[in-house]
Amino acid sequence: MMLVEIMQTPLSDLPIVPFRAHLRLGRGFADDAVQDSVLETCLRAAIAAIEGRTGKALYSRGFRWTLPAWRCRDVQALPVAPVSNVSGITIITRQGDASFADPEYYYLEQDALRPLLRAVSYFLPSIPTGGTAEVTFSAGYSVDWSGMPPDLAQAVLLLAAHYYETRQEQPTNDGNMPFGVTSLIERYRTVRILGGAGA
Repeated sequence: MMLVEIMQTPLSDLPIVPFRAHLRLGRGFADDAVQDSVLETCLRAAIAAIEGRTGKALYSRGFRWTLPAWRCRDVQALPVAPVSNVSGITIITRQGDASFADPEYYYLEQDALRPLLRAVSYFLPSIPTGGTAEVTFSAGYSVDWSGMPPDLAQAVLLLAAHYYETRQEQPTNDGNMPFGVTSLIERYRTVRILGGAGA
């Protein structure tokens, strides 16, 4: 399975100014542009880390998810939340022939934690042996920073600040986050239950 972003969140939507204020950095200096590049890197890293830890998309954007088979024949959990719409399913054969699945045969069951793709009747569109399904959908809490859940917004600023303050240190790759960040994002983490629908 492979999940890719169709379009990256543009720089203009990132909270550069709030992050600069959070760090208590001044403005009007000759190196502002250099600092903004560092701030952007820290923010993108923090957003990616929090999205990876929670399974939630913060900024609303398009995704394309490729998978070789449905986990269940009539229902499939989507890899991130919250999902606002499924724009299409493309079935691709082993030979590379593609066909667009009729949207009359499936629908999105929206859920803040675990959105599902469900068959209208019995089965989701059939994936041939050696083929794949490409599910295109939109997911995320907000198109801009002002609409972000406050606790997630604070978590992003805290983690980005941590990355900024430790940017000169040797990376440890231990995956640990500051305690304040983990506390803020804990309720957004998806608890996976064995045997669940299309988990």
